[in-house]
Amino acid sequence: MRSRPSPGHRGRDAFVTVTVPTAALVVSLVGTAITGCGHSMPVRYVTLNAMPVETRTTTPISPVQLTAVHIPAVLDRPEVVTLASRNRLTIHDSERWGAPFAQLMRRTLAQDLLTRLPAGSFVFPDAPAPPDTRTLVVTVLDCEADASGRLTLQAAWTLLSGHPAHVTLTRQATLVSGIAGHDAEAQAAAMSRVLGELADGIAASIPTH
Repeated sequence: MRSRPSPGHRGRDAFVTVTVPTAALVVSLVGTAITGCGHSMPVRYVTLNAMPVETRTTTPISPVQLTAVHIPAVLDRPEVVTLASRNRLTIHDSERWGAPFAQLMRRTLAQDLLTRLPAGSFVFPDAPAPPDTRTLVVTVLDCEADASGRLTLQAAWTLLSGHPAHVTLTRQATLVSGIAGHDAEAQAAAMSRVLGELADGIAASIPTH
């Protein structure tokens, strides 16, 4: 509690005295907070899975390497994010991605492309690439999981080739998938499906040379 300064010591020289009952109250509140922390929700971790296809293109093409998947900063966090309204996000502290989200997307998309492009034509990210390998860059423009149970992914991809590298192809797609549930696992499954559809579109758009 604040003590009353003497008339000659008001202003800058005033000070605060904490009485014993106040200190006891502070200790009590801290103890309550610590006790409450012991009952926090357990954290659940989710991941993405590839969506392989049984048939792939057999026409030979020049090799392609997925080098980067860029995602919006609002999604670049460990917690799962959903869109509560047009201008409000819900960040789920107890539901998190098992690895950085951009890395999960790049790995899953790479696995999807591996089963869609002709055998031997796809080069994994960070792997040594043969000469004249073309470069594939994917940019996620937006990704929203809304309260109505729908996941929307807007993405663009660019293919570069040559030395120095120059753009030979640019495409964009908007993909939608239903979310069969209300938890992070259902959202991860929907994301896996739209990444598989994105891989379909990328594979179909890549020219042979």
